[in-house]
Amino acid sequence: MHVGKLVFAQLMEHLPWKSFGRIVDRYGGDHRVRGFSCANQFRCMAFAQLTYRESLRDIEACLRAQQAKLYHLGIRGPVARSTLADANESRDWRIYADFAQLVMAAARRLYADQPGALALEETVYALDSSTIKLCFNLFPWAAVSTDQAEVKLHTLLDLRGAIPSFVLVSAGRWHDVNVLDLLLPEAGAFYVLDRGYVAYEPLHRFHQAGAFFVIRARRNLQFRRQYSRPVDRRTGLICDQTGVLTTTHSQLRYPTPLRRVRFLTADGKTMVLLTNHATLPALTVCEIYRCRWQIELFFKWVKQHLRIKAFFGTSENAVKTQIWIAVTVYVLVAIVKRRLKSPATLYETLQILSLTMFETTPLNQLLDFAAPATPDNISSNQLNLFES
Repeated sequence: MHVGKLVFAQLMEHLPWKSFGRIVDRYGGDHRVRGFSCANQFRCMAFAQLTYRESLRDIEACLRAQQAKLYHLGIRGPVARSTLADANESRDWRIYADFAQLVMAAARRLYADQPGALALEETVYALDSSTIKLCFNLFPWAAVSTDQAEVKLHTLLDLRGAIPSFVLVSAGRWHDVNVLDLLLPEAGAFYVLDRGYVAYEPLHRFHQAGAFFVIRARRNLQFRRQYSRPVDRRTGLICDQTGVLTTTHSQLRYPTPLRRVRFLTADGKTMVLLTNHATLPALTVCEIYRCRWQIELFFKWVKQHLRIKAFFGTSENAVKTQIWIAVTVYVLVAIVKRRLKSPATLYETLQILSLTMFETTPLNQLLDFAAPATPDNISSNQLNLFES
């Protein structure tokens, strides 16, 4: 007899399924669908992400082995790999993209009061992209050359909680800097960018919107100093200057003064940063840029622990569907960790969940890392078996 909810079902309860239903209706995802709904597709793909399944055949075998528990997982009816493959090919990937955006917004609200790495009241975002290599023969739609194919995962990461606030999946040919045109700048927030995003027109738009940026300058920067601030070279700072861009092209696109901070890294390299914030201490500007590495850690974590490097389908729709569901699973794990106030890391939480999907242990007990109490009937004078 089944007693209690399965761990997978408890996990899925943390998602806004009513909103998911409205999104499905918006795109007609379940139009003329009899058995295998978009909700079933999402649950199967989320199960694959959480349990490290390698293929559609792998998903089918695992779920068929637990046929009696599928109803309690929330999956209605048997799962066939052909049905799942058809769903990944035909169901609009925007359903899962919009759903992921809702889940990301919910997670950011949960982590809004978490202290960041810096003593700043303003929100700090890091923007970057990560490339996912694909086989040219299987994914010709993502070709970047005559023998290479790839997709890019563009992410704007809220450094308070490492929660994505914006995600875009594009073909590899799409240049990173184009993402700046899609972002709506948040007044008062900081945006940390690498040199690949140096584009003065969108950066000036951020400045006019009241947002701040810290970006690494290119080596060929043409800059005329207007005045300098004193710096303590013992801290690694070399100079803190305010000036203007000097080339005709850059002056037209960014006519207002910029601040240039030059500092020496721990490995002896000189780094030049540009920012439009005039009063922030120069060392704080450098610390803000150092925090950009959190997004590199995010990409590394997602690629290592979620299934976004090997795909279950070869079409653009199937690839984007899988990536968006993987992003949702990452954010879901972060939501559960926060709501249950679990001391486990995201990695530990994911590892525990991957082994307990078909158990009925309450999630709060499963993720409780408190040390087990010593039984009262064990004497403190009892000898240690391994004591010499």
